[in-house]
Amino acid sequence: MITKTIGEILEETVNLFPDNDALVYTNRNLILSYFKFNEYCNNLAKSLMDIGIKRGDHIAVWANNLPEWIFLQFASAKIGAVLVTVNTYYKSFELEYLLKQSDAKILFLTHGFKGVNYVNMVNKIIPDLINFLDGDIKTDKLPFLKNIVFLGDKKYDGMMNYRDLLLLGKNISDEKFEIRMKSLHYNDTINMQYTSGTTGFPKGVMLSHYNIINNAYFVGKTMGLTYLDRMCIPVPFFHCFGCVLSTLNCVVHGSTMVPIEIFEAEEVLRTVEKEKCTVLQGVPTMFISELNHPNFDKYDLKTLRTGIMAGSSCPIEVMVNTISKMNLKEITICYGLTETSPVLTQTNRHDPIAKRVETVGKPLPNIDIKIIDPKNGMELPPDVPGELIAKGYSVMNGYYKMSSETMDVIRDGWIYTKDLAKVDEEGYFHILGRIDDMIIRGGENVYPREIEEFLFTNEKIQDVSIVGVPSKKYGEEICAFIKPIKDVSLIEDEIHDFCKDGISRFKIPKFIIFCDNFPMTASGKIKKIDLREIAKKELRLINEKT
Repeated sequence: MITKTIGEILEETVNLFPDNDALVYTNRNLILSYFKFNEYCNNLAKSLMDIGIKRGDHIAVWANNLPEWIFLQFASAKIGAVLVTVNTYYKSFELEYLLKQSDAKILFLTHGFKGVNYVNMVNKIIPDLINFLDGDIKTDKLPFLKNIVFLGDKKYDGMMNYRDLLLLGKNISDEKFEIRMKSLHYNDTINMQYTSGTTGFPKGVMLSHYNIINNAYFVGKTMGLTYLDRMCIPVPFFHCFGCVLSTLNCVVHGSTMVPIEIFEAEEVLRTVEKEKCTVLQGVPTMFISELNHPNFDKYDLKTLRTGIMAGSSCPIEVMVNTISKMNLKEITICYGLTETSPVLTQTNRHDPIAKRVETVGKPLPNIDIKIIDPKNGMELPPDVPGELIAKGYSVMNGYYKMSSETMDVIRDGWIYTKDLAKVDEEGYFHILGRIDDMIIRGGENVYPREIEEFLFTNEKIQDVSIVGVPSKKYGEEICAFIKPIKDVSLIEDEIHDFCKDGISRFKIPKFIIFCDNFPMTASGKIKKIDLREIAKKELRLINEKT
């Protein structure tokens, strides 16, 4: 196990590969070697020290995949500040909650994202912001917040400009900086990510250097990642997929980071070709968008080798096409939670296609996993579904200022995932969905993933998601949200006829809703909780017998 801080890891990589490309932004003509990248991070770290950021202070970052995000990730780690990641889709109420709950001392923000103006939102939360000087914010609703830094060229009243901040690094001596770095411990919390908040308010997941460095190391090792690899990163940095499995993963293994600022399928294809990327990250919906892009055949993807597909199940057709058409012969599937830093299991890059579709692989080294009966806690034998629980180095330090919620999910070192799963005789784990997502129709347990996998074999279907909806007769009925292939005609009767010969009668969706897009989280997961509400509304199931 690695018992070092992120700062120490970066310094080691710089010593090993000083001239290797660390960071490349094709749209900005930005290329930094590991030596230059580290030099920049050191200056930013000193600048943070100069404005009063101490070990353990919380700094929040609200931006898409900008270079400054990565610089802040490693600069803050070098001085022991806790990086609080902010969802790019947050609105003012959610931002205010996060800043208050996290005790953030400073907020870094960009101008906005996808039509949402972040500057206006901050001024809505702090109406008198223009009256404060840099570093002197005083507001009762956010007692810890002292400074807001704008990541851009413009200057706003009450906000410090990022470029001005960088000039302050010269005020901190190398000696003082080294003393700070050496004072840190690998068990310190260094990263705080907020859960999606589908139940109750979002919770701040506290992750340490030890948690995320070791997770990145073992995941990268499973991928066969080396200093020769160049990773295209279209997944958002604010999620563990972005800042642990991608940016930190690269730094641990000396690979090159090639981020995409805002996901767009053709931009990913263009970047992979131009930068000769060997690694591509993404959730299944991203790979589906790339494979189905009308200009897909224009791009040369032969340099690709491996990557991670995670976030939701991968349909077999998507996996086959990803391997054959995108040359990702060694792509891996990962499963985990933010609370586990994040990966618990991963397929091997040489596993057969079936294992990379039907399973999420085996536990990473030094992680124990059991499948238990959620009612009595007894461990279950192979092939019997139950709740997946895990134990090991990657389990979070806890939820920030939420001790009771922490105790609800961590007991005797084991984290209770609330994911429904089973393990086969070969030790591969199968995720069947969230325990709450399981549909109980007339006493029969129905696993959405099984139906989704089947429907994906229909050549007219591009994407599908299965949810349960209320039924007075059966308790729940099955509803399928289906996105057809573009310009293809598809009707309900075709779906029902297709299902009759392929799956049991009780698993056939009673309701079919065709859609052009799914409600998605910022990290690319389908929001099933929203689909259920849409289904209830459209089908009028609340007050109607089925």
